[in-house]
Amino acid sequence: MSLVVREELTGAEVAAVLEVTEEAARADGVRPIGESPLLRLRDGGGALLAYDGGTLAGAAVIEGDAGEFAVRPSLRRRGHGRTLATALAGRVANVWAHGELPGAVALADELGFERFRALWKMRRPFDQDEAQDQAVAVPPGVRLRTFEVGRDEDAWVRVNARAFADHPEQGRLTRADLERRERAPWFSADGFFLAERDGEPVGFHWTKVHEDGPIGEVYAVGVDPAAQGLGLGRVLMMAGLRHLRRLGLPAVMLYVDESNTPATTLYAKLGFERWSTDAMYRVPGQIASN
Repeated sequence: MSLVVREELTGAEVAAVLEVTEEAARADGVRPIGESPLLRLRDGGGALLAYDGGTLAGAAVIEGDAGEFAVRPSLRRRGHGRTLATALAGRVANVWAHGELPGAVALADELGFERFRALWKMRRPFDQDEAQDQAVAVPPGVRLRTFEVGRDEDAWVRVNARAFADHPEQGRLTRADLERRERAPWFSADGFFLAERDGEPVGFHWTKVHEDGPIGEVYAVGVDPAAQGLGLGRVLMMAGLRHLRRLGLPAVMLYVDESNTPATTLYAKLGFERWSTDAMYRVPGQIASN
């Protein structure tokens, strides 16, 4: 068993990490590493690699102050998860446990990690719900349109930062982060809606279609605080849901912070139900070295 730290992975190493994450996703029913760190990995980011002989047994990635890791199912129960979690604890303040799987929860307890934040994954079927096709009146002075690649990037980054000023991940997205997603196979400007006032976006609903679902996703919905109270959140939400339903998808999902009661209440009223939970654990001071 060995641990290798790479500031930048080779193409073969990236492929091996993606293979481990896919095997883990198939075995567990949940992806062990989120989309954003994997996009950075493909763009030349680094990782911690755990080897079992000459085989990659697991990998950990870091984004901001949080880490995530995956272990190949056939090589579990050999200490690789503990090795990666302990290595992350010396480098980050927090560690994600996607799906809150029993093994991850037990390891977190063993290492003294403290659960302090959770994201709910909520889902609803479309079925034949014709209500999702009902248009919602756009407020006076506001125009609803789709995103234009090459034109709207900087404006979207600005409104996203304002809408998610207090969000630890979404609010930090840069133009480079947006462009990584524009290059992803799932990206479609047709499902990226902007609410515009006086030539400037004041809200958006970015949708996504998961190819391995197939299922739609409310990828991000945001409204500029200066435009709160106009009902834009509902207008944008319904526009995105109508778009996803018209693609013939059977269901739609979204992520929302467990502590965001107004949002979870709104989504419940729209027919969404809790599906699974991603938990974030705080690394205790006696483990973290920085």
